[in-house]
Amino acid sequence: MKPAPFAYARAKSVEHAIELLARPDGEARLLAGGQSLIATLNMRLSAPKLLVDLNGVGGLSGIAVKNGMVEIGALTRHVEAERSPDIAKHVPLMALAMPHIGHAAIRNRGTLGGSIAFADPAAELPACALALGAELDIAGPEGKRSVKADDFFQGLFETALGPQDVLTAIRIPAATAETRTGFAELARRHGDYAMVGLAANGKGSGEKLSDVRLAYFGVGSTPVRAKQAETALAGGDVDAAVKALAGDLDPHDDVQATAATKKHLAGVLLRRVARQLRETRP
Repeated sequence: MKPAPFAYARAKSVEHAIELLARPDGEARLLAGGQSLIATLNMRLSAPKLLVDLNGVGGLSGIAVKNGMVEIGALTRHVEAERSPDIAKHVPLMALAMPHIGHAAIRNRGTLGGSIAFADPAAELPACALALGAELDIAGPEGKRSVKADDFFQGLFETALGPQDVLTAIRIPAATAETRTGFAELARRHGDYAMVGLAANGKGSGEKLSDVRLAYFGVGSTPVRAKQAETALAGGDVDAAVKALAGDLDPHDDVQATAATKKHLAGVLLRRVARQLRETRP
């Protein structure tokens, strides 16, 4: 199929993009890497009247470590993060996740900000943002603001972004000597969306874990924090953590797997990731 007709505009700045998004009919969409948007356009699942291209806007890409935080520009390509020594050192969870995102051609064009803003509940990066306690920097008609990942994902493909908002950067606390990370997913083929996935981040001292954040993907309309399992895992009881998932997760049947299968796989992944959390060192 081919997309429905649309107009195209190339933004010169973030402010210009915000102005272009102010269509009276509200039917304008931002174009970053386009790896999700172009597919939905071609299938006519999306039919905006205007595409606003961000790729000519300066200052929206790059990775910098500042004051204990890692700041990643929203237009940073997946491949840049995948190959970045700063990401490997300071955001090891993201480094673990990057090779699982699509295929090399997708990672060459796709952007971190685009993936997080699109908020596919089966995607890796939204779950990583949640597990890492990331903050999302947003520019809009009322100025700039920062939203925590816990508050950013609000429903199926719904986020805290308004119709004229632009996600500009992702900010993540840099790893310390106590940081522990784990990542695992189960997909039918490498590069496919996961049937179930788990991104985990926390602190550790020897075998003891604290501040554990478990973010599942592929099990709900958004990435899901398994808070009861987090508490049990921090207490050192993996079996109790797996049992606690019954209260944390409520997946539905989909084309990938039944809800019962997803619940079982969630427990399998938790056991794998729990071992990673105890073994990893920055």
